[in-house]
Amino acid sequence: MNLRTAWLALVQHHALDRPTALQLESLAPWHEPPPQLQRHLWRTVAVLAAALGGLGIVMWIASNWDTLGRPARFALLQGFVAVMYAGALWRAAARVPLGILALLGTGALFAYFGQTYQTGADPWQLFTWWAVLTLPLAVAGRSDALWAPWVLVATTGIALWAQAHTGHRWRVLPQDLGVHLLALSAALGVTAAMLPLPALQRVTGAGLWSLRTAGALAITLVTTTALPALFHSPVAPHYALGLLLLAGTAAVTGQRRCFDLFLLSASTLGLNVLLVTGLARLLLEGSRGDLIGGLLMVGLMAAGLLAGSVQLVMRMARNAQALDPQPQPAHNSADAHADATKDNA
Repeated sequence: MNLRTAWLALVQHHALDRPTALQLESLAPWHEPPPQLQRHLWRTVAVLAAALGGLGIVMWIASNWDTLGRPARFALLQGFVAVMYAGALWRAAARVPLGILALLGTGALFAYFGQTYQTGADPWQLFTWWAVLTLPLAVAGRSDALWAPWVLVATTGIALWAQAHTGHRWRVLPQDLGVHLLALSAALGVTAAMLPLPALQRVTGAGLWSLRTAGALAITLVTTTALPALFHSPVAPHYALGLLLLAGTAAVTGQRRCFDLFLLSASTLGLNVLLVTGLARLLLEGSRGDLIGGLLMVGLMAAGLLAGSVQLVMRMARNAQALDPQPQPAHNSADAHADATKDNA
């Protein structure tokens, strides 16, 4: 409930007259700008400028591909990355935007290296080295603006690794269970590293958006891996693995210390998708030609399952809010550290 809605509710509940209602309205600060606007506005502008600048450098090199020789391309990319790293090390207040430029430049350098020399390396290796070499940068930056793209790079490398070790196809076969188990465990491990636990945040400084980015990517990977398992006869074990991992994710994100409504809802949605499709296969296989009846039963069960899931998630959210009526955002420690380094600079 925002302030304006609360004001209207108070006026209606106490039947206030117009002068009293206007006096109450004057106490509400909704006519003033948010107190944290200046700090968050310029930080967001700096991050967007860095992202657009890094992409601009990459696009400029691509547009001048024929006019630049191979040494000039390498010199330009390497020099750009070196300058951004040096600037991030020297100027703490600009560490996050310069770090984003360095991260993007590192990816462009690896992409150009792979296209130039054709080493035969799989794409997952380039993404893995990209993530490994920029990990110290993300740790030093201690910001969601660095961790969120790093998580995207790392998860892409994990997905490409699974694709390379399953015959370079996005296949889900029973004999590929070990590969997918390692890939899904790695993706969930990246998500676990972003959890707002004090011991982890002292090292990473990761915040809310990096956690949600990693969690959303991991849940998507789990769901899209488990879903094709239903098309095998018998059902491939990836389906049971997906149900187990999503249930575990929902259980962890539903706990008070790690509660996150977004990830809890996403994992619950993934569970609904897998359970409904599993019920659809079970009912339609045993319908004996009564396709309409089977589809009607699937629809009713899907609606009931979704309604029950929503009620459960809402109850868990209310319980978490009752236990912690004034929760602190997960990114407070990272913001405080960024403010301290900015003041020191």
